[in-house]
Amino acid sequence: MGEPQAAGPRWLPTHWDPPWLDFWRADAAAVAAGVEAGQPVWQALNDNLPAPVRFVAQSMLPADTPYELFIARTSCCPTRDGLHDLFNGLCWTRFPASKHRLNQLQTEPQCERGRPGTRGAVRDAATVFDENGALLQAPEALWQALVQKQWRTLFQDLRPLWRQARLVLFGHALLEKLCTPRKAITAHVLRVDASAGDDPAGWDPWLAAHLEGVRLAGKPFAPLPVLGVPGWWPDNASPAFYTDAAVFRPPRAGQ
Repeated sequence: MGEPQAAGPRWLPTHWDPPWLDFWRADAAAVAAGVEAGQPVWQALNDNLPAPVRFVAQSMLPADTPYELFIARTSCCPTRDGLHDLFNGLCWTRFPASKHRLNQLQTEPQCERGRPGTRGAVRDAATVFDENGALLQAPEALWQALVQKQWRTLFQDLRPLWRQARLVLFGHALLEKLCTPRKAITAHVLRVDASAGDDPAGWDPWLAAHLEGVRLAGKPFAPLPVLGVPGWWPDNASPAFYTDAAVFRPPRAGQ
């Protein structure tokens, strides 16, 4: 499980080794070191990682200004001390164009139903992906099995194909939840095509270009119980792990 870190805030993990943190590990450890040294999360982010926004204390957000609108107007991101906002900050640093695009979608007037404080289909989908999204580049057979919820095919018959897949968890709420792993935690997965390249570190421009309002309104996401990914959780080495229909739900009639 890795060497324990020095004592820090109770909410800070003692290690960053889980496989779903592979993409985020180095950045998370750098920010965590600042937090352990006594910095608030916003300062540790600013001091350690480049971002298109400046992270500021949550108290900088005026009570009468929506969070997304404040970011759009000021290029400042209000940040609380905790894993939720720490992971959000990491995402701003690794997917700056995509986070900027999501912010646009969450603040554009045409994305509203017309009543203040309500969300339309595009804003709903943008928020779902921002909080709970994941990116998967995988062979066609693997993707089709996921979309069709053919769990035995996906995780058992095609298990060797997962070596050819690249999965990056994007949503900061999703990453936060996985710090206390539960079998039922499920990501909303967007497929990454070959034009994005095979290095997730370069996926940001592709993702930003594909976060289109009309496409998102159709919710082009596939549900993936992430602890079912081969190698991500010891218990999934047993076929019995996947027989839990409350987690690995069968497709609806007509799907």
